[in-house]
Amino acid sequence: MDSLRPIGLLTFRRQARLAAWALLAAALLGCGETATLSVAQGSGPRPALPAPASPLLPTVHIAPAVGWPAGSMPRAAAGLQVGAFARGLDHPRWLLVLPNGDVLVAETNAPARPGAGGGIKDLVMGLVMRRAGAGTPSADRISLLRDADGDGVAETRSVLLSGLHSPFGMALVGARLFVATADAVLAFPYQPGDSVITAPGTRLLDLPGGPINHHWTKNLLASPDGKHLYVSIGSNSNIGERGMAAEQDRASIWQVPLDGGPHRVFATGLRNPVGMAWDEAGQTLWTVVNERDELGSDLVPDYLTSVQDSGFYGWPYSYYGRNLDPRVPQSKPALVATALVPDYALGPHTAPLGLARSEGGRWPAAFADGMFIGQHGSWNRRPRSGYRVVFVPFRHNRPTGAPVEEVLGGFLTDAGEAMGRPVGVAVDSRGALLVADDVGNVVWRVAAAP
Repeated sequence: MDSLRPIGLLTFRRQARLAAWALLAAALLGCGETATLSVAQGSGPRPALPAPASPLLPTVHIAPAVGWPAGSMPRAAAGLQVGAFARGLDHPRWLLVLPNGDVLVAETNAPARPGAGGGIKDLVMGLVMRRAGAGTPSADRISLLRDADGDGVAETRSVLLSGLHSPFGMALVGARLFVATADAVLAFPYQPGDSVITAPGTRLLDLPGGPINHHWTKNLLASPDGKHLYVSIGSNSNIGERGMAAEQDRASIWQVPLDGGPHRVFATGLRNPVGMAWDEAGQTLWTVVNERDELGSDLVPDYLTSVQDSGFYGWPYSYYGRNLDPRVPQSKPALVATALVPDYALGPHTAPLGLARSEGGRWPAAFADGMFIGQHGSWNRRPRSGYRVVFVPFRHNRPTGAPVEEVLGGFLTDAGEAMGRPVGVAVDSRGALLVADDVGNVVWRVAAAP
C-alpha cells in the first residue's frame, strides 16, 4: 500500500492543478475589451482597420448553445420564407446537393486531439467549444436526405457512409463521390439514387492532419470541367505560434488533378478558408476565410475573396493585404510585399464558413445575383457578431460594393444564447437555399415567399 501513496498524491495534485486552471479558465470567459466599431464598418470593399488592440487577456464572449424551443425557427428576410427541411440530425455541418435532388449532409465534429496539450489556452478553448455546442463526439457519418414529393421537407433519411474520420467536404464527379475527412480525401463509387454505399473507399491523397489539427474542416469543390478538385485547408494555429513547420502545406487551397497527377498548392496565406464556390461564368474560384483572433473586437475582418492562382493572402505575417501583425516575427518581407487585398470584408470575427452562389431568377431581385454565406458566429468579439446567413450582391461576377443583406437571422435569444448556428449552405435542385445548423441539429430551407 505504501508504494501507491506517491501515485495517489501525484494524482491528487494533478487534479487540484487542473481544477485551479478550470476556475481560471471559467473566469476568463467573461474577460476582454469591447468593439468601438460596428460590424458594418468592418465590412465591404474598404473596411475600417483600426490599430490592433493588445489586451492583457483575449476577449472571450461566446453564445452558449441552447437549441431551438419547440415551435421556433430563424427569421427570414422580407420576401422569403423558411422551414425545416430535416430535423433531429447530429451536428450537421456540410451539405452537397446531388443531380437528382437528393441532399447529402455531413454529421460531424472535430476529431479527438490527444496532442493539443494541457495549457491554459487549450483548456479555455475546450470550455469555449463545449459552451458553444461543439464539444460533442463526432457522429462521423454522411446521411442522405430525400424530398421525393417536392414539398420542401425530406421524407426519408438513410446513412450513406459511416465510420469516417470527421468527414466534411464532399464532391461528386462522374461516378465517384469524394469525401474530405480530417486527414485525407477518399473516393467512393456512387450513382445518384443510391441510398447507401457499401464499397470501401480508396485514399486519393493525404491531407495535413496530426494530433493537433487545429482547423480540421477540409472542404472540396470540383472544377466545372470535372478535371480537378480544389481542397481548402486551414492553419494549424492562430498566427503560427506552433512554429511554421507545423503549417506545412496548410492555410492554403490545393488543386488536385483527377487523372492521377500530383497535387499543387493553388493559393496560400489563407488562414482558414472553408466555403468555396465558382462565379456564374465558372471561371473564378471564390472562398470565405476566417481571419486571426486576439487583436481585439474590431480586428481582423473575415472576408470573401476571389482566389488567384499562386496568390498569397498574408497569413500569418500580415492581414487584409500588407497590414503587419505585430505579434508575428517578420521574416519574409518580400512575400508580404506580394500580399493580395481581399475583395470584400464580412466583419470581424463573424466566422464565415458556408458559401453558395445564387441561382438567379428564382429569388427576389435583391438576392438574384451574388453569394450566400453562412456565418457561424464569434467567440472573440464583444458584442457578438455573425450568427446569421448573409448575401453579398454581385454584378458582372464581382461584388457590387453594396452592404450585405441578411437572409436568415434570429439565431440568438435576447439573452445572447445560441438557439442555432449556421454553417454550410447549398442551393437545392428547386433553387431554394439549404442551411446546416449544427447547434439546432436542423437543415433549414429558405425560398421565395409565395
